[in-house]
Order: sequence, then structure tokens, then C-alpha cells
Amino acid sequence: MSFEIAAIDHLVLRTANMEAMLTFYSEVLGCKLERDAREEFGLAQLRAGSGLIDLVDVEGTLGRPGGGSPTSTENNLDHFCLQVDTLCEQNILAHLDAHGIEHDGFDRRYGAQGYGNSVYIRDPDGNTVELRERL
Repeated sequence: MSFEIAAIDHLVLRTANMEAMLTFYSEVLGCKLERDAREEFGLAQLRAGSGLIDLVDVEGTLGRPGGGSPTSTENNLDHFCLQVDTLCEQNILAHLDAHGIEHDGFDRRYGAQGYGNSVYIRDPDGNTVELRERL
């Protein structure tokens, strides 16, 4: 092979709840709105570390070809994992609680950097997001 994958560049989530999704990814997870093309394309791009999370409105130019809206039982993906700087797990859980985000506790799971602790949560469209400590 002449190349290696270095990191996730971006992922695209189709949504019928743009404002709720923007609030979740910016206020709960701390992603910064980097590019706002909602008027032109129905697209908002948020910075997530070295990568991007693209939110695409299902009724927008980019979203319509993908079909109907995602629901809690009809998601566009199983889950994605965001690495977070190692923080006190109790502080992360308290932060999630303060935003009314349901979660279980942290558990030891295998990921790109080997074993580490992570917690699963869901965004407003029902997509599963894994928050994993960066080793």
C-alpha cells in the first residue's frame, strides 16, 4: 500500500433537527462552528479536534439525495468515536448530566490507540457518539 490513513478527516450526519444538533455539538461537546453554509447548501461544519463534523439538513441541497430523515431507529451510522483529552470521568459525566444527556458509566473498550475508557451518548437525532479518553 502506498499510503496510510492518519486520522478521521470528517464525517457527515444528515439531520432534520439542525438547530438541536448544532446546540448539542457546540454547547455539549464544545465543537466550534467553522463554516456555516446553511443558506447555500444546508450544511454546517464544526471543528472536532483535527477533524470536522458536517451537519447536513435532509431538506437541503446536499441532504435531499440521501432520502428520509434519520430517526432513533433509522440512523445513518452505528456510532462514531471522538477522542477527548483525559479529564476526570466524573466531571465529564456531571457535564453530560447538566445538559440532560443520558449515559451509562465509562467502560474499558478497544479503539485506535488501544484500550481506554469511554462512554456512549446519543445526539438529538439518535446517533451514538462515543467519547473516548485520548491516550
